[in-house]
Amino acid sequence: MPIVVGVQIRRTKDVFDFLPEGIDLTIGDRCLLETDNGMEAGEVVSPERMIEHSKKKLHRVIKKMEPDDCEVVKKNARKEKEAFQKVMQKVEEHELKMKLTCVDYTFDCNKLFVYYTAEGRVDFRELIKDLGYLLKTRIQMVQIGVRDEAKILGGFGPCGLPICCGSFLKSFRPVSIDMAKEQELSLNPAKISGICGRLMCCLAYENDFYRESRKDFPKVNSKVTTESGIGVVKAVNILRGEITVEYGDGISKKLSRKEVSPAGFFEKFKFRKSEG
Repeated sequence: MPIVVGVQIRRTKDVFDFLPEGIDLTIGDRCLLETDNGMEAGEVVSPERMIEHSKKKLHRVIKKMEPDDCEVVKKNARKEKEAFQKVMQKVEEHELKMKLTCVDYTFDCNKLFVYYTAEGRVDFRELIKDLGYLLKTRIQMVQIGVRDEAKILGGFGPCGLPICCGSFLKSFRPVSIDMAKEQELSLNPAKISGICGRLMCCLAYENDFYRESRKDFPKVNSKVTTESGIGVVKAVNILRGEITVEYGDGISKKLSRKEVSPAGFFEKFKFRKSEG
């Protein structure tokens, strides 16, 4: 069974397995890689592990990056800014219905990846011819979705923190409106959508927490017993561990989970105590 390390490459932050070939690699190490696209730079994001025989061809890690290699990466970044403007110009000239996201050179500039979003298929054959002649390299057009676009470009979410997909999420999970209902959030699309325009990723990975935590709380509109008497649950705040209870006289109180019990609990407790 081969030993591999997980390495993240390009702005899409895709992770692939590579053969370390005896090179001592730890998480965070930057390295040069052998790929089908030529030589690429990447960052180790998962430690060495054994895998069963891979159906895909495994490429090798060439070496750890040295200061000179880092300078090449910086130089390529400057070239990418220039290439982006040239690609944008050609897209406008050909009047193509696509939105350019970014471009990425391989380490050896053997290929330029052009990432874009579009509502449908785009005929970019003439565009590729023009770009190949203009930039003197191979061109690969990569259509991505709006969630991938947000992941690449980054930004800040409604919470004020860097967006999850651009910081720590490794993959996208399906997100449904039922998750927002489970968490009792506003169903206003503007309040539960990320900068990509889709439902926020946090709805998915936080949903299990809400589902499990809700088992310890009474349901809304159920009767409960408190020290002030029997009331009806009007709202539940799982994060604060808080339950809003309304009594028969119309007065509402916010109580902690420990202060609320199923209807009749205290009566049963007092009865048993009096028997003792």
